[in-house]
Amino acid sequence: MIVLSGPSASGKTEVAKLLMNEYGIKRVITTTTRPMRKGEVDGVDYYFVSKERFKEMINEGLFVEYTEYNGNLYGSLKSEIADNKVIAIEPNGMRAYIALNDPHIIVFYLDVCEKVRRERMLMRGDLPENVEQRLIEDKVRFGKDNIPEVDVIVDSQNYNQDEVTKYIFNKYRKILDQREAN
Repeated sequence: MIVLSGPSASGKTEVAKLLMNEYGIKRVITTTTRPMRKGEVDGVDYYFVSKERFKEMINEGLFVEYTEYNGNLYGSLKSEIADNKVIAIEPNGMRAYIALNDPHIIVFYLDVCEKVRRERMLMRGDLPENVEQRLIEDKVRFGKDNIPEVDVIVDSQNYNQDEVTKYIFNKYRKILDQREAN
């Protein structure tokens, strides 16, 4: 399983999409309590559950990690862990996956300087005040003390997304093969 993490505009979402489209990697389907939006499909976009059911699932120990965002709960299920799957996740979730100590989980951290991230967010149309707020928040969330040791740190600043994606896929296969040989 490929776990991608990195600050805002590091490229993790786009890399995840390319891994799915170009390499046949499947997306981890996460669980949420937020209402289903028009066009979304339960079990495809998310697993949609009530807050009561989500809390039951926490008590049953079904999640690797979960968080609250904008009043809704989001979590990734242990049952979603599998080879040739990808999830893009924040630092707390990344730590939870690392803590599983599962040799089939390979954690990649996409490293990009603040200047490039600011440019990317502005180019994609984020409001300048939101960009500055995310950069401030990311300094704490992705500070050296909050990032555990990962399997691979990826320079996603000096390479295009296709190159980064190819590197991640090849590195994933190589590490997985090495671990399975041991």
